[in-house]
Amino acid sequence: MDRKPYNNKEAIKVPRFEESAGFYTTPGRSKNMAKIGAKNSLPELLLRKAIWAKHIRFRIHPKSFPGKPDIVINKYRLAIFVDGDFWHGFDWENRKAIIKTNKGFWIPKIERNIQRDQEVNELLTAKGYTVMRFWEHEVKEKLSLCVNQIALFIEAAKMAVIPVIID
Repeated sequence: MDRKPYNNKEAIKVPRFEESAGFYTTPGRSKNMAKIGAKNSLPELLLRKAIWAKHIRFRIHPKSFPGKPDIVINKYRLAIFVDGDFWHGFDWENRKAIIKTNKGFWIPKIERNIQRDQEVNELLTAKGYTVMRFWEHEVKEKLSLCVNQIALFIEAAKMAVIPVIID
């Protein structure tokens, strides 16, 4: 769950993905990329089903929250994200060297996503929420560990008084 720190406050500029800007993709790849959604990914559904089976109740994708977390447990002030390995920059320093096409677009795009994740974490923390982020491969390969981490947080929160921050 290591994140690259982006401390500079200026947002990374991502160029538009257009042929006129020198970016090109095949129609087949474009069709595949268009199918990728921001909600209800397989790892997210796996995690949701597993924590629901543990009788942990939650809300999904609340529009009023910064970053629209995948799962929010308001009672315990917990926001959970399931981040795609590619889109959110897992092992970014090693993986960015592997990108072969359209580097001028993908590198700033993913670095901006990493930066935005950090900004969202700070906003949610300022609202009094604890933020948990799981990589998609963690959820797929070690689902029970992810669920246990959530359950342990909730058990600890039950024993302590969770401060309520009024906006």
